[in-house]
Amino acid sequence: MKRTIVITGVTRGLGRAMLAEFDRLGHRVLGCARSRSGVGALRQEYSSGHVFAIVNVADDRQVQRWARHVLAEFEPPDLILNNAAVINDVRPLWQVPAEEFAQLLDVNVKGVVNVIRHFVPAMATRGNGVVVNFSSGWGRSADPGMAPYCATKWAVEGLTQALSQELPAGLAAVALNPGIINTDMLRQCWPEQARVFEDPARWARRVVPWLLALDSGANGEVLTVPSM
Repeated sequence: MKRTIVITGVTRGLGRAMLAEFDRLGHRVLGCARSRSGVGALRQEYSSGHVFAIVNVADDRQVQRWARHVLAEFEPPDLILNNAAVINDVRPLWQVPAEEFAQLLDVNVKGVVNVIRHFVPAMATRGNGVVVNFSSGWGRSADPGMAPYCATKWAVEGLTQALSQELPAGLAAVALNPGIINTDMLRQCWPEQARVFEDPARWARRVVPWLLALDSGANGEVLTVPSM
């Protein structure tokens, strides 16, 4: 059965890798990202079946316009993948500029909430759907130099647990630790070590079928992608 999937941060890393795998399996992706050139490249590469939009998820009005547009044309999503995120440069917390800390909060936390705010009501009206909020190992642990990112991912864990208790029957919200993958974000933190970890395309081939199998029975679960 063809599914409709919302993916934020669709132009890079795990977002782009998941898009390729959903496309291969015949599903529709409604994707967004901030990068105008990145979205343009996806529109060229994927000529039909998907819809890509330039949206900053940290901006509630942009998310609202995007959601209104796609919900007017398509059924509510079967699966939301709140994947968009940014990471801080590795440094002690007191050395993190206020603007950098605010950007992490805006994208990693407010962005998740904005997408939920404007898509979940339509899913609730239909009576089914799954929201996957991407967390991290750093949403359940901590390391020096990563306090801002840890703070945002711990927040994602907490808000997802609360959301899971608020959703009507038939819907589910889960926090997902995707594991350690060789993405641009990981290379920003661990430029030397990142190369030994799984690449996004291989990760997506394993994980996308697993994501498609999630249903309302998973509501409130704290999940980690199975290892290879």
